Amino acid sequence: MLTVLEVNELDQRFGATSTEQILAWAWKRFSTRAAIGTSFQGAGLVMMHLAKLHHLPFPVFTLDTGLLFPETVELKKRLEDFFGYPIEALQPELSVEQQAAANGPELWKREPDLCCTIRKVFPLQAKLAGLDCWITGLRRQQSETRANIGVVELYLFDATTGRDIVKLNPMANWTREAVWQYIREHKIPYNPLHDQGYRSIGCWPCTRKVAGGEDERAGRWTGFKKVECGIHTFLSKKVDFQI
Repeated sequence: MLTVLEVNELDQRFGATSTEQILAWAWKRFSTRAAIGTSFQGAGLVMMHLAKLHHLPFPVFTLDTGLLFPETVELKKRLEDFFGYPIEALQPELSVEQQAAANGPELWKREPDLCCTIRKVFPLQAKLAGLDCWITGLRRQQSETRANIGVVELYLFDATTGRDIVKLNPMANWTREAVWQYIREHKIPYNPLHDQGYRSIGCWPCTRKVAGGEDERAGRWTGFKKVECGIHTFLSKKVDFQI
């Protein structure tokens, strides 16, 4: 596994490196121990296309919470046909009905953090246990909470064993405009909800259309002081404390 110092050096170098070159480095370094995680937002679609175009056969997975828009479920099938490979769907242990029986109906209306933990974080943890590198479509422009992400980051995955995991954000420097220009140029299938005012699409109970002037993720968890589902915040980032 990489050290914090090595990750910091790579992050500086990759700041001026193309996305396809970053992905090529990840494939050479980790092979199938690296995987692309996507919720089929625009950046994830671009990254999947670049990997396919440059013959980098990363496994791809998505989180199927049981609460996705029908359009998102249908998009998964369209993307599998377009790219020619299966996309693994990670599902929570509890169905929506079982969750309601255990925690009361519509948990997302009362405790959205707990709902996200059950339906997103726990399945992701199980998947990451078998990986050394998690590749995401995070972009700095998306929100204030993502403005300072690195292209390469190192996180503590298991405090008991001391096991770390690399988080790779090859799309960090892309703008929304560049993402959608690429999608249209290459005719990549995308979620039709984007054409209806939805800029960031998650589970249907917690996603609304975004008004002009709002950031991309403003339509998530309206009414709560919540800006992230938890999959990008449950790990502890490792930093270099050397002076």
